[in-house]
Amino acid sequence: MQPQSLFTFSVSPCQLLVSRFFPGIELWVKRDDLLHPQVSGNKFRKLKYPLQQLAGRSPTLVTMGGAWSNHLHATAHAAALAGWSSIGLVRAAPEMQTATLNDCRALGMQIVPVTRDAYRVLREQTEAWRSQLASHIRADVAVGAKTAEADYVWLPEGGSTADALHGVAELVDEAIAQTGFVPDSIVLACGTGATLAGVLAGLRGRSQVVGIAALKNAAYLHDEIADLLRRAAYPAYENYALLTEHHHGGYGKAPPVLREFCHAFTAETGIAIEPVYTGKVLYALMQLCQSGQWQGGKRVLMVHTGGLQGARGFASL
Repeated sequence: MQPQSLFTFSVSPCQLLVSRFFPGIELWVKRDDLLHPQVSGNKFRKLKYPLQQLAGRSPTLVTMGGAWSNHLHATAHAAALAGWSSIGLVRAAPEMQTATLNDCRALGMQIVPVTRDAYRVLREQTEAWRSQLASHIRADVAVGAKTAEADYVWLPEGGSTADALHGVAELVDEAIAQTGFVPDSIVLACGTGATLAGVLAGLRGRSQVVGIAALKNAAYLHDEIADLLRRAAYPAYENYALLTEHHHGGYGKAPPVLREFCHAFTAETGIAIEPVYTGKVLYALMQLCQSGQWQGGKRVLMVHTGGLQGARGFASL
């Protein structure tokens, strides 16, 4: 299957939400959790244009992520569907087993464990993946594995390339066509900043985007967002707010109050969420609404970025 047909996925629905948790606003949810039958969320939007550029090639996709990474999961699926090879540089011990990594292995992705220090270097140095990959290939050769010449293509953490913004931007016009209006605010989770930057690009200066940072000390994302917009040849849009105090202890942290909210929200609405990204977004939105900061019938669109496979890392969910 070539990447053009791989990414002709259906338009995700937009759903009006009636809930006691969000008084004073008209809340819509862009259901990107329903975008693809196996890959929950917006990761395929990020991969769409970077992978379409590989038409006619037989690449090996190389990327990075944690043991429960949604991006790793999506990349493994995309590579398998296209008939390509894939390698995941994973921040994990060699013996680590998770449902996510097991899925990736079953899809044909080769999992290469890296240390925390090496993972940090992968984040900080654009070309560091090459030395990691070279070391891995040398180790394979040393134990007699056959290593053919390969066309290696690097995808950074979270799929956050400049081209990823073009795929994310498309959800804005989809949502406007579905609802018949431009939302007053679009609210979404912020991990690497690429989804927020893509939505800014799609809005073209209209409305406001509110990003809920899923990790601690996330103010640096302002620079990441600006850089992504610049590299994708979009204007330097600044019609957004980045809220950095709703991380619940940091990335991957899910205290009982957050888990209980996720359960209650799903029970009331029938929409599954998880505590790493979407749970934090909706919990923050609830606090903003119930504190009276958002009132007056404001039309708000929440982007459900999916990531539901990662909830398997929380035994109680």
